[in-house]
Amino acid sequence: MHSDRLLLGPGPSNPYPEAMEALSRPVLGHLDPEFLTLVADTAQRLRTVFGTRNRLTLPVSGTGSAGMEACLASLLEPDDLAIVGVNGYFGERLCEVARRLGAQVRAVHAPWGRPLDPEQLLDAQRQAPQARLVAVVHAETSTGVRNQIAPLRELQNTDTLLLVDTVTSLGGIPVEVDAWGVDACYSATQKCLGAPSGIAPVTLSERAVQRIRDRERPVCSFYLDLSLLDAYYQGDPARYHHTASSTLISSVHAGLGRLLAEGLPAVWERHARVGERLQAALPELGFELFAEQGHRLPQLTAARLPDGVVDAAGRKALREDFGIEVGGGLGPLAGTGWRIGLMGHNAQTRPLTTLLAAITS
Repeated sequence: MHSDRLLLGPGPSNPYPEAMEALSRPVLGHLDPEFLTLVADTAQRLRTVFGTRNRLTLPVSGTGSAGMEACLASLLEPDDLAIVGVNGYFGERLCEVARRLGAQVRAVHAPWGRPLDPEQLLDAQRQAPQARLVAVVHAETSTGVRNQIAPLRELQNTDTLLLVDTVTSLGGIPVEVDAWGVDACYSATQKCLGAPSGIAPVTLSERAVQRIRDRERPVCSFYLDLSLLDAYYQGDPARYHHTASSTLISSVHAGLGRLLAEGLPAVWERHARVGERLQAALPELGFELFAEQGHRLPQLTAARLPDGVVDAAGRKALREDFGIEVGGGLGPLAGTGWRIGLMGHNAQTRPLTTLLAAITS
């Protein structure tokens, strides 16, 4: 017996039905021409969702963390300086991964629950123009905060690359890689893209690709070397790198097809509508919204628990009595708050009303 879950945490979310149906398609070999055509079509759909014309746009095997490490490992060399915006757990993870790669890290902080100041990030780069990259989380999954990316386009006038984490934003709110001057961007498929976990969409600008070509040392990770992955998926002929899953990529391809058939503006509006309804309802139930007004994500809401509600016990009751999963808090919210996701297929009225009925029962 398998339990049926309504996944309303920070991810994974329940996939679109089309993405689930695609999991039953015949398995293809990892160098089968039909598979490589599927990858190419998936990459084109990803370009549309990313808002980019970047040639190097790939579905990397692995979760969003693999996308993060692929970008950092491919773009950073030991002793390079990385400037990282930190206002939550995943900004801190960017710092940790960069340090493990041997880079120097200069963090620009904002309190958890508040957005980063783009001007502080730009000032940090002006003070250290040798910085290899500035890295920012667009949608901070630990707090429900949306950070501004567009003002960082000024970095295009420097030698510093702009790296953006869109793990929780892609497909849920506007992401405009080319218009915002983003050089490297990664995401994940199990949230607003409406597919299972296991694939990390990545896109790189031409100047980021050139930076990889100009490296003095090989990328420290073979598996996550984006130049090798590019030669595998988009080389002529394709070069074996690893055994990619045609099953997962078929599912992602189908999920993206569902999203694009609805249309990005309509999908963004759907996420905004249900997110606003949730955020209007929670304070009436005694919850305190964590993110600052005006900078809240519609697809991921972090909130402090009402008095008398015990974190673990409350989440256990939702799971066992109603089959609903929500996420526990991180950092200042650990043990005192929940993170509720209405993402992808779950960004609809039915999951929202089901959750609110369960909380009030």
